[in-house]
Amino acid sequence: MAEGKYVTIQGGLKLHYHEAGGENPETVILLHGGGPGASAWSNFGRNLPVFAKNYRTLAIDQPGFGRSDKPTEHPQYFRHSADAVVGLMDELGVERAHFVGNSLGGGTSVRLALDHPKRAGRLVLMGPGGLSVNLFAPDPTEGIKNLGRFSAPPGPSREKLEAFLRIMVHDQSLITDELIDERFAAASAPESLAAMKAMGKSFAQPDTYEEGMLWREAHRLRQRVLLIWGREDRVNPLDGALLALKTIPRAQLHVFGGCGHWAQLEKFGEFNRLALDFLGAS
Repeated sequence: MAEGKYVTIQGGLKLHYHEAGGENPETVILLHGGGPGASAWSNFGRNLPVFAKNYRTLAIDQPGFGRSDKPTEHPQYFRHSADAVVGLMDELGVERAHFVGNSLGGGTSVRLALDHPKRAGRLVLMGPGGLSVNLFAPDPTEGIKNLGRFSAPPGPSREKLEAFLRIMVHDQSLITDELIDERFAAASAPESLAAMKAMGKSFAQPDTYEEGMLWREAHRLRQRVLLIWGREDRVNPLDGALLALKTIPRAQLHVFGGCGHWAQLEKFGEFNRLALDFLGAS
């Protein structure tokens, strides 16, 4: 894993991020998913140098993940993370950025675009959380059930993490012993478990529960949006894309066959070309 950089935003929260392509005038921010042990590098380490050929590219560890701080008291998570990312942009002098968000990172990207519309350019969203509504597939999905099992009694285990990761992808060769070991070490740390618990609690609070229902506000998005889905996604299934596609005014949808929840890795070359073409389109 590359070392990365740190920035402390207003309020004292320290965020860790990776940066490349700083000579380019436009910025792209990559936001990872929310599974155990997830981080910017785990989700986007391979994509970072590709995007950096055309953009100043920031891959950020969202609060509670990777090497960023892991607070256990915070607002509804999408708003918490979106505001933290805006704080990082302020510290780094980034007025406006395009966003590429996977799962949880897709939800953060949408909340940021809704709450801070002038700071967000185009959005590339892969199986985004909060925006996905399963019209036909059952809730909770297979992936969400396994996510909950990871920290359930008698506690986390390498076997439970492997079961979760294998649901993430259609191409099982991506789930290597090295990946499992790396993510288990990160996910099983006490501070990571506490942060994951706090994140889950933030989604369930009665007074802010509706803030996570991004699909109810999707019609307000004025950015161009590219929805990317894996046909075999077992976390946010493909039917979850339909309401977002219907309600977001400037949306389009691309579906990869033979692909699960990690399109940026499973369809690496095709994903990079598709996303970069969309971000640079007129």
